[in-house]
Amino acid sequence: MTDTAIAHGPPVAVRRRGYGWTATALLTPATIFVAISLFAPLAILFRYSLNEFVPAKKLMVEALTIANYVKFFTDPYYTSILLTTVKIAVLVTLVCLVLGFPLAYVVARTQSRWKHLLIILIVLPLFVGNSVRAAGWMVVFGNKGFVNATLMGIGLIDKPLEIMFTENAVIIGIIAVNLPFMVLSLQSVIEGIDRAVEEAAFSLGAPPAIMFRRVLWPLAMPGILAGTILTFILAMNAYATPFLLGGPLFKMMAPLVYNQFTQQTNWPFGGAIAFVLMAVTLALTLAANLILQRRSRA
Repeated sequence: MTDTAIAHGPPVAVRRRGYGWTATALLTPATIFVAISLFAPLAILFRYSLNEFVPAKKLMVEALTIANYVKFFTDPYYTSILLTTVKIAVLVTLVCLVLGFPLAYVVARTQSRWKHLLIILIVLPLFVGNSVRAAGWMVVFGNKGFVNATLMGIGLIDKPLEIMFTENAVIIGIIAVNLPFMVLSLQSVIEGIDRAVEEAAFSLGAPPAIMFRRVLWPLAMPGILAGTILTFILAMNAYATPFLLGGPLFKMMAPLVYNQFTQQTNWPFGGAIAFVLMAVTLALTLAANLILQRRSRA
């Protein structure tokens, strides 16, 4: 072996192969753990969803039937709950995007020494559980809560407004929970966009609306996609907020799944509802992302 070969070490292909094996060795344990902890329970739950339920004995009987899925899609009660969940999730995602984009832009572009304080204020609600925040909204929305007490105190209303146990209360509560996720997703991407690109658009005569539509929006698309995906999935699977703010008469998919497992003890039908929720969430998420990506490229 020559001195030159010794100095340069093994060939590039050998080094790359070694790096690849090292990366595989490091990723394999975590991949196996995630696969087992995620897919094994899903497989068991899917098998339960194909079983039958005997109401008289409240037992699950082994079978291979799609009767639980047929029951869900043929009963207007359950399909209406699914439509309500989708409607609320879409509305929450849109509102979070509209409210979160300006805030994320301000945080990303500010050069103030208070920037870290702004980020802390955005992250701070995430330290409080959803149940605790929902309980706080219950105090605000109650008949003698802050909103009604203030409005009645200044003479705008004569009797308390019915805010609690309504769809509006649920929407406001879920928006409050999901908004920080949208802001953080957008802020991290906007920070990576060079300010000179925006200034160049302005120097060429583009008004702010055109700059936003033709420059900022396409460049911020990765953050928009990440924020909308996260917000939509969290809204579709929200449990504590609709359960506490919506009350027993207002139903969404996640509380419905919980009710089937705990109150009705109907595990096969509960498993079927859970898989319907997961399938609809994934399908709508993929469809929305494809639409956003195509429009951003147009």
